[in-house]
Amino acid sequence: MAMADTQEPVLRDIVLVGGGHSHVGVLRMFGMAPWPGVRLTLLCNDVDTPYSGMLPGYVAGHYAMDDVHIDLARLCAFAGARFIRAEVVGLDRQNKTVLCKGRPPIRYDVLSLNTGSTPDTTRVPGAAEHAIPVKPIAEFNQHWLKLLHQVQVHQGPLHIAVVGGGAGGVELCLAMHHRLSHEWQRLGHPAGSLSFEVITSGADILPTHNPRVRAHFRRVLTQRGIALRTGAKVMSIRTVDGRKQLDLNHQDRVTADTVMWVTQAHGPRWLADTGLQITERCFVHVTNTLQTTRDPDIFAAGDVAHFQNRPLEKAGVFAVRMGKPLAMNLHRHVQGKRLKEYKPQRTWLALISTGDQSAIASKGAFSAAGNWLWAWKDHIDRQFMQRFTELPSMPAPVHDRSGQSVPLSPEENLQAISALAMRCGGCGAKVGSTVLSRALAGLQPVQRPDVLVGLHAPDDAAIVRVPAGKAVVHTVDFFRAFIDDPYLFGRIAANHALGDVFAMGGQPQSATAVATVPPGLDSQVEELLFQMMSGAVDVLNAAGCALVGGHTGEGRELALGFAVNGLIDESLQQAMIKGGLRPGDVLILTKPIGTGTLMAALPQGKAKGRWVMAALDSMAQSSQAAAVCLQQHGSKACTDLTGFGLLGHLVEMTKPSGVEVELNMDALPLLNGALDTLRMGVLSSLQAANIRLRRAIRNPQGWVHDARYALLFDPQTAGGLLASVPEQHAAACIQALNSLGYTHAACIGRVLEPGEEPEPIVLKGIPTPP
Repeated sequence: MAMADTQEPVLRDIVLVGGGHSHVGVLRMFGMAPWPGVRLTLLCNDVDTPYSGMLPGYVAGHYAMDDVHIDLARLCAFAGARFIRAEVVGLDRQNKTVLCKGRPPIRYDVLSLNTGSTPDTTRVPGAAEHAIPVKPIAEFNQHWLKLLHQVQVHQGPLHIAVVGGGAGGVELCLAMHHRLSHEWQRLGHPAGSLSFEVITSGADILPTHNPRVRAHFRRVLTQRGIALRTGAKVMSIRTVDGRKQLDLNHQDRVTADTVMWVTQAHGPRWLADTGLQITERCFVHVTNTLQTTRDPDIFAAGDVAHFQNRPLEKAGVFAVRMGKPLAMNLHRHVQGKRLKEYKPQRTWLALISTGDQSAIASKGAFSAAGNWLWAWKDHIDRQFMQRFTELPSMPAPVHDRSGQSVPLSPEENLQAISALAMRCGGCGAKVGSTVLSRALAGLQPVQRPDVLVGLHAPDDAAIVRVPAGKAVVHTVDFFRAFIDDPYLFGRIAANHALGDVFAMGGQPQSATAVATVPPGLDSQVEELLFQMMSGAVDVLNAAGCALVGGHTGEGRELALGFAVNGLIDESLQQAMIKGGLRPGDVLILTKPIGTGTLMAALPQGKAKGRWVMAALDSMAQSSQAAAVCLQQHGSKACTDLTGFGLLGHLVEMTKPSGVEVELNMDALPLLNGALDTLRMGVLSSLQAANIRLRRAIRNPQGWVHDARYALLFDPQTAGGLLASVPEQHAAACIQALNSLGYTHAACIGRVLEPGEEPEPIVLKGIPTPP
């Protein structure tokens, strides 16, 4: 997610689809020893990936969420790999691209699949609507948290059914029973009114384990009062009188309040349209080198891989152990070397928990049980997680500029030599016209009748018409990339540039872009430009703003900016200006603050990925609807929060308005994790310059020890709008902003009559004592 600090040209792209156990192993090994000329990209819809071995312990209440999840964004930052949060929906093997929902395809030279499997709810009518599959685990967790809340408020008996008698289903049921039974008793509900049931179509539970293990788990289920139905195939599920009714074979029925689905594993359905050889349940056929049988440039590992010679059980132990051979073969493949075979173990030790910090061991004909096995399992699992949570210091960058470790075609060799050569300045630093035209050809800027000459016209400049009665709002913004997803960076850069027009009450009309891209192979530069500008155009089009031209040159770092023209009534009756604060107005902030410290913490490995993704989501949210809402509620003063931080922009408003402001520190909306990173001492590089404005605060004493104080000077990227509205409209304005999706919008202070004090800003709240 953070920008990789390297000057090496990218010669080959390896794209990892899915954040499974094999891929996290690949990322860690790549971080320990990067491969010259190779860029690694992880595509995943979730920023936290769970370690399946600890999930039952999490459900049982023995672990917190962070204990059992690997932070993919942080791991990618350590590895120098790109993290792109995206939902994969297909492959275009002919053009070697991964198709993603809601964004442009992503190019690859070599692809690896480690998407795992999910229970198949499509084969049983009603299962998709009425049952909760245990995977994807992120979605299961949301349902699990709702169930925990339901227990708090539930009246009357509660019956939970788990469909699936394998190790996963039985282990989950025992974990849920342990956690919910304790909650049930703590709340004083009648004993026996909470019940569980395991339903399996098999003749016995845990069919892949030995008879002694199966007998032990049957005894445990009986001791816990958990019902077991074997030979019971679920034919359909429906809702009857607010409860779930499971119709079984042999005319049997089960009624439950919650149904967990832990059976019939299935791979991603989009694999069916890829042309790869797949099984009936969408698992990909692979050879012993982990390559797919029909495409040697595509690898697969973990649950999604199906070995023709020896089908493997869908067990996490295989996915974990595939990480090392997968990494080795991916590297050897881009080097043009012969691959090595992966040889899975014939037997393996399974430690299956019983919910109450006890476990049962199973390996071949061997079995054992006891609390000591849980302690052993806990030690093994925590040791595994430490490999990804306590990452070693970053290795020294590899400076092999020969690129000889990656075989290239003769044409690519010439391009690589050009990419590594001393770069020209002046017009010699422009990106080549062929590369530029190909990259921009796929863009579809919004068409406006007042744009007379635009992006695709072969002229030196754009020509736009200013309608009668309108005045032009003109602004410019430019900054270097701070994340390595070019599409998302393009969206944020365009959103940031449009913020000034929205804050003035204008409507965007046209934009010209200025971009710098690092030199590299033509294909890499073209892909980078296309991704970045696609993100920008998506935002500009949504705002009704036409991209009409721009300039692209080479530079050490990726950067993007826009000069934006907007339109506003020349009477300026609808204009919102910084000098429009009036005593009695209420100050409103539409987005939370804290982007500066969070983005600074990411490359240091001090920010959780979910904190950063929430910050990026906030940056990517347009302020257009917020600006209209503020206008409708009588705002005459507005600005957008950017590099000067909340205090800097507030000072810019109080001075021309000639007023004072009381700022309620308790009301400030904050991004998750911002206070945590500040307490770690992580500050943006612009913080030192911004903090000089503290002289505008009348009562800083006592506040300097409060982490919220530092957030006043935190520079924001694509921040929210800071505006004032008449007090009588403030509550309605906040309600309207919330309904528009600005869920953190808040009243943060009020405008006061000017006093005699030179410091116009007063902090309100309870500061932390020094």
